[in-house]
Amino acid sequence: MEALEASRRLYELLIAASSEPPIRVRAWTGEEWGPPDAAATLVLRHPGAFAALLLPPTDLTAGEAYVFDDIDIEGDIVAALRFAHGLLDTGPVTRVRALRLARALPREWRRHSAERPRFRGRLHSIARDRQAVSHHYDTGNDFFSLFLDPLMVYSCAHFLDPSEPLEVAQRRKLDLICRKLELRPGDRFLDVGCGWGALVVHAAVNYGVEATGITVSSEQAEEARKRAARAGVSDRVRILEADYREVRGRYDAIASVGMAEHVGAAKLPTYFRHLRSLLAPGGQLLNHAIFTRSKKTRRQPSFVRTYVFPDGQLHRIDEAISTATDAGFELRDVEMLRQSYALTLRRWVANLESNAAAARAMAGEKVYRIWRLYMAGSAVAFEFGHITVGQLLLADPRRPWQLGRNRLLAADDR
Repeated sequence: MEALEASRRLYELLIAASSEPPIRVRAWTGEEWGPPDAAATLVLRHPGAFAALLLPPTDLTAGEAYVFDDIDIEGDIVAALRFAHGLLDTGPVTRVRALRLARALPREWRRHSAERPRFRGRLHSIARDRQAVSHHYDTGNDFFSLFLDPLMVYSCAHFLDPSEPLEVAQRRKLDLICRKLELRPGDRFLDVGCGWGALVVHAAVNYGVEATGITVSSEQAEEARKRAARAGVSDRVRILEADYREVRGRYDAIASVGMAEHVGAAKLPTYFRHLRSLLAPGGQLLNHAIFTRSKKTRRQPSFVRTYVFPDGQLHRIDEAISTATDAGFELRDVEMLRQSYALTLRRWVANLESNAAAARAMAGEKVYRIWRLYMAGSAVAFEFGHITVGQLLLADPRRPWQLGRNRLLAADDR
């Protein structure tokens, strides 16, 4: 069967099968199929492009087809991935037909397994975790500044209105964390995985704490120190390049935002036990993390775990609560922010796309495509509820209850 005809038939099969609005397709010949007003266009670079996208049918295969330019996605990449999500419930007959058509296409692409990141050492050892985190965060501060807000907050914002600026929603999230922890002047505050220092600087400036932030990224640590100096709180903000297992001392309050995803299931008890050991009597920990809703642990490689968060692993929220409780914490509050993270990711994608030329110049086409796809795919995963994000407020059980103070939003925020 001619490649162009097979590709057209495959496209028509997928259009009929997806529960989401259709996308348009442009073949390597310039011929186009589908509605002209579609939100996104899938560009097939060569006669075997659909086969590169679908064989074998995994998200790693599909991701590499985009990253290495077997295909391109023009227009709204989130809409394109929502269309792909609409194929998940396709019946077995349609799947067999689609794969048969894909196998009829030329094998005109190369596999890219040799270019996948690889790390040495025992899984979730301190040395290997440093390699994995450096791979993700040392892309460069200037690169991250292209899509994050001015404070460089790389975690879920807290939106009250979908139309409000990202910076406003991120400042609200920082303040919400500080107020849930009931920070007061002089408190010893630890931020585990402090990123570029937004939370420790905010806490020092607005709540008068003695803040310590830790990161294993040297580029993050250097920028965090600069931001503390510009804010005039260098005397009350200390930034350490350290793994969470290397931290010692006692702290009245601890925040861990977007950190638990790097820990690994086997190390989750170690993580909570160590943070519990750092907490002063009557202290609190706010654990902000992405959680999976799946009961199955994925063993096969995925696109995100291969190219974006090597060795990363999501936990179920019930597992996190149970493990924290076993470590000696008492759960005081839970708040879920799934819809806010979907909005956050859409903003990041739009910012990256609007700075595409600068991103490509800084990091190259491959890195730009990895980040565009990762953030758009994550937005879709949050929108459909495959993953969620939440804040667990965990306390030393001896801490007195202060009803109405642990779950705070300012009156002027409502």
